[in-house]
Order: sequence, then C-alpha cells, then structure tokens
Amino acid sequence: MASIIKANQLQDFGGNSILTSDGAGNVTPNASGIKNTPAFEVMKSSNQVVTDGSTTKITFDTKIFDTDSAYDTSTSKFTVPSGQAGKYFIYTGLTHNSATSGQINDSRTIIFKNGSEHKGAFLIFGGNTGYYLSLNTFSIIDLSVGDYIEVYGLTNVGSGTAQVLGNTGDDRTYFGGYKLIGA
Repeated sequence: MASIIKANQLQDFGGNSILTSDGAGNVTPNASGIKNTPAFEVMKSSNQVVTDGSTTKITFDTKIFDTDSAYDTSTSKFTVPSGQAGKYFIYTGLTHNSATSGQINDSRTIIFKNGSEHKGAFLIFGGNTGYYLSLNTFSIIDLSVGDYIEVYGLTNVGSGTAQVLGNTGDDRTYFGGYKLIGA
C-alpha cells in the first residue's frame, strides 16, 4: 500500500524552510546546502583578436545568468563569494579562428585558477588548413572563498589573424560554472 504526504513546505526542527512547493509541482529548494549555487554563465558579444601563438586572457562581457553576482564583466573573473567554498564544476568553450581561409596550426582553451593554469584542452592540426575550430574544457575544482577563475586561449595560425569568435546567434564562446552539492 502506498502513502501520500501532502505539504507546501518542509521545515527543519528550528522552523527553517528547507523546501517549498507552489501546489503545481514546482519545488523551490530554500536551504543553501541543496542548491547548485553560486552559478553563472557568460558569453562574448564580439570577436577578440589575440596575439598569434600567445596565451591570451579571454574576455566575456555578457551575463546569461549569475545567481550571486560573483562574475565581474569588467575583469572577466568568477570569484567565490563569502560562505561559498566547495567543489565547483567549471566549463568553457572557445571558438578559435584564423579570420580568413587561412591555416590554424594549433589551439588551446585553458581554465586558470588564481592566475595559474589549472586545466586545458589542446589541439594540434599539423598543417591542415582550417577556418575555425571549437575547443571545450571542463573541470571539478576545489575553491575557497576569494579564489577566482579565468579563461585563456591560444590560437596559432599559419596565415590570417588569430582570434576567438564572439557569439552571433549561436553559443560559440562561453564560460560558466556552479557549486556542486553533496561533493
């Protein structure tokens, strides 16, 4: 025999709301321990010319969402806010471009933690001609309050102008992350 419990709010012994429901099946987690926040996603609104063959910081100027105002578009950094230390899933995708029908020799998409390289994706073309390519990388990172995350890229072209493409109706270049619960 099955049992049904109906409630619009679940509270702990201290009277603090853990979960609420609107009666239509939409549940809102209220306790910070059961939310994947802080969470953010940003994108580039325009192309960024980068120095050919050099690791360059990529700027993301448009917020898709930012639950805790922890991403700063003026510095292109996500900084862990007070009381939010933990494990975070961080992801990014860059579309590298030669700006002409030139040649991309190799590219890197790199996540930096506190100014140092943490993890990256690297692709060597070996002389194949190409106009653009997308490289994604992601990582689960232990972050303390005040730690910051940035994205860097490297585009090495045989001809043309090295750049990272901005978004023009599609998600070519993005950066995001969220705090993991239960980890």
